[in-house]
Amino acid sequence: MRLSRATSAASIAAGTAVLALVASGCATDTATGPNEPGGNGKQIELTITTFGTFGYEALYEEYMDLNPNVRIVANNIDTGGNARTDVFTKLGAGSGLSDIVALEEGWLGSIMEVSDRFVDLREYGIEDRGSDWVDWKYQQATDPDGRVIGYGTDIGPEGICFNGPLFEEAGLPSDREGVAELLDGGWDRYFEVGADYLAETGRAWYDHSGFVWNAMVNQLDEGYYTSSGELNVEGNAELRARFDQLAEATLSGQSAAQSAWDWNGGQSFVDGTFATFICPGWMLGVLQGNTEAGGGSADTGWDFADVFPGGAANWGGAFLAIPETSNNKEEAAKLADWLTQPEQQIKQFEAAGTFPSTLEAQQELAANPIPNAFFNDAPVGEILAGRAEGVIAQFKGPDDSLIQENVFGPPLQALDRGEMTADEAWAEALQLLNELVD
Repeated sequence: MRLSRATSAASIAAGTAVLALVASGCATDTATGPNEPGGNGKQIELTITTFGTFGYEALYEEYMDLNPNVRIVANNIDTGGNARTDVFTKLGAGSGLSDIVALEEGWLGSIMEVSDRFVDLREYGIEDRGSDWVDWKYQQATDPDGRVIGYGTDIGPEGICFNGPLFEEAGLPSDREGVAELLDGGWDRYFEVGADYLAETGRAWYDHSGFVWNAMVNQLDEGYYTSSGELNVEGNAELRARFDQLAEATLSGQSAAQSAWDWNGGQSFVDGTFATFICPGWMLGVLQGNTEAGGGSADTGWDFADVFPGGAANWGGAFLAIPETSNNKEEAAKLADWLTQPEQQIKQFEAAGTFPSTLEAQQELAANPIPNAFFNDAPVGEILAGRAEGVIAQFKGPDDSLIQENVFGPPLQALDRGEMTADEAWAEALQLLNELVD
């Protein structure tokens, strides 16, 4: 993901929350293989650090019930950006990393520059599972030397979340099928409907420019880097054209100028501040958590449409890696392998909306859609399975997330506030690029 995956405000406090999960019971170990639950009866403490909303809490408990000799100590960091800082700080210190560390897609490129600091999971049989994942997911975790450093967790196919009552008030279709038809087309169509909504209601169309920009960039064949790893911002006419398109809509009033990952404590999802929201699968949990934190519920009217401006796009995805500093590599591999099996990925999806990266789990969700009560009974699994078709992962360079957040973040926020023209905002982005990226 380019922007940091944020927490569900209802379930994860800001900063770092540590959850020590202690097993109970006295079941007998039964598994014998290196990637199966179980062990030799010796008491083992496994530490794991994730970020944002992973939906692992119940799975930790289940694993410990299956493995009474294992005690999981789980640490969750509020955003992917802060998790990146945590990982590289501890890599620099040479100690302090958990036995299992979640790595975010947006900064996987920088991790690949130090991939030898993580265990080659081929030593624990990950090659036997290579065909489990969508092919590009497995390749993302493979370094130039062929070492595989991460078990794939989720991916982030994108749809549009919309508030049905707000659409109805504006005289727009408010059912999922009607909204999908209404927004079918490119970004020009999305902003055209946004202009109509603004004119009719006087209210914003989307929460802030950063998330929309992230989606627009992700759809390009090459984003901030070329596929060969060269910076691809300055002189990139296609990138500039999309920036100008977004700037025009934002300066016209379509952005609600929200703070990323805040939304006024969730209140803005409840009070009609904006009508649409960029929704990769994992963001569904974020939207629900913030709506509930703001005093809303399923009755607030959020829904999920099977459409995305410009076609298929992916925002998101993480991996579970094992640092070389771990003293419990084999047991850590068992846990990471178990957490990323199709059965567990489905449970993770049900808990947090994180869409599986394993093909079997995707097929199960598509074949047996479960209505999501919060999103007006939308069959979100089935929708996301369709939205995942045609997604091709974009190459992420070493400073990809930094460019999104620290190079384009400030000028996009200035556009939201109406403080810069498009030309001024682009010039500031290029200045920040030269200052922050080698």
